[in-house]
Amino acid sequence: MLPDNDSQPSAHYFDEQPSVPSHPSVIDVTLPDTAFALETDRGVFSHGHLDNATSMLLRAELPLATSGDVLDLGCGAGPIAMAMARRSPAATVWAVDVNLRARELTARNARRNELSNVRVIAPGELPQEIRFATIWSNPPIRVGKSALHDLLLDWLGRLTPAGTACLVVQKHLGGDSLQRWLDSQGYLTRRLASKSGNRLLEIRNPPLEKP
Repeated sequence: MLPDNDSQPSAHYFDEQPSVPSHPSVIDVTLPDTAFALETDRGVFSHGHLDNATSMLLRAELPLATSGDVLDLGCGAGPIAMAMARRSPAATVWAVDVNLRARELTARNARRNELSNVRVIAPGELPQEIRFATIWSNPPIRVGKSALHDLLLDWLGRLTPAGTACLVVQKHLGGDSLQRWLDSQGYLTRRLASKSGNRLLEIRNPPLEKP
């Protein structure tokens, strides 16, 4: 993920309180199986458009739990959360972002699209007992390698034993090295697709050893 093109150098989409002035705009997101309106804003990732990496993830045929809890990690304005909620209306979609403006956008977009199964929270607000059958994310690579690794270890640790996570990462921002690192952490990681410099990765827990 990259900052907005109109962001100031000191303002990033992963800031808790964006310093750039708000300038909302509504876009139409059309996918093969669904469509929805999405309000975007400055200071939040992908202002005024759906970025190519997120579009790649949402257009791929990925496993998605039909019930239980699923996660959009680093939700931004919420395109992933909206698609998950449309595709799995019986699931609870948790949309998590450190950026307050992003969380407000996602909540408004859920209301705009009449999606009552979306829960928008800050990272520290998730109940400890929640575990996810599905995690989808275009993660905040620009937050830095150490912070990104900590972020992923924390949230991937909330996968159910049979759960899956799918991440889309640009190759030039470390998509291939991230895959190797996830493997080194014990996760079963494979590349599902590669397009326009983006890597789509699937992550699973290793199978439980039989006694």
